[in-house]
Order: sequence, then structure tokens, then C-alpha cells
Amino acid sequence: MVQRQVLLIEDEPHIAEAIRFILGRAGWQVMLETNGGEALARIAGLRPEAVILDLMLPGRSGLEILTDLRADPRLAATPVLMLTARGQARDREAAGQAGATAFLAKPFANADLVAALAAIAGTGAPNGAAVAITGPGPR
Repeated sequence: MVQRQVLLIEDEPHIAEAIRFILGRAGWQVMLETNGGEALARIAGLRPEAVILDLMLPGRSGLEILTDLRADPRLAATPVLMLTARGQARDREAAGQAGATAFLAKPFANADLVAALAAIAGTGAPNGAAVAITGPGPR
């Protein structure tokens, strides 16, 4: 069976490892990029089924990366799940305006992460709208 591929752009090692474990158990091959400055080139090179993008990264912010991704005709349709520890409404709004397919606030439940990724990588968000998932945290 061929694993589905997702690129995780996250600089926090413990979070990255947890996400790799969770998604690996759900059948995903998770590739990791820790530097925001290298993210766009990595997305272009790998062409993953989806991207999980942290908002705050070294090198470039997740919003800057997302804006450039959406401006590139070759990559614009790539589904993006935006992650952030800052779950304020303004962050969700900024992510939505930049073109995030879905938004998930840290901490998140394992099931919410798997469900959000499946939703954006499968048929996309319902009616093309951004999905906001802000669960109570790990279960």
C-alpha cells in the first residue's frame, strides 16, 4: 500500500515528533521541514498531498509562506492545515485570508489532527470553505 504524503513545516522538535507518530499510525508518510526560509522550495520539490504549516517559524512566518504558496500557480491548489499555539480569532482570520484550507489550534486532540488532514487532503473543505478546528486539547 502506498502511503499518502504530507509535508510538516514545524520547528518545535517535540511537536513534530508527536505529529509524525500520530499521522504515521494513520497511514501518512510525514516529511519534515523546520526552517520557514526553506519551506516553499521544499513544497515545490516534494509536491505533497497536503502541507501542515506552523504559524511561527524561523526564517519566514507561516503566513508569508502561505501567501507565496497561493500566489504560485503550480502550488496554489495545495491543501494547507495551519497550526498555531496562538488560537486567537485574529490568527484564524489572518490564516483564512492568506488561504489556509483549515486551521487547528495547539494543543489539539489526536483525532482532530487526523480528521482535519483527511478532510483537506481528501475532497477538500466542505463547499470550499476553510475548516476551523479548535478542540479542547489532547484527549
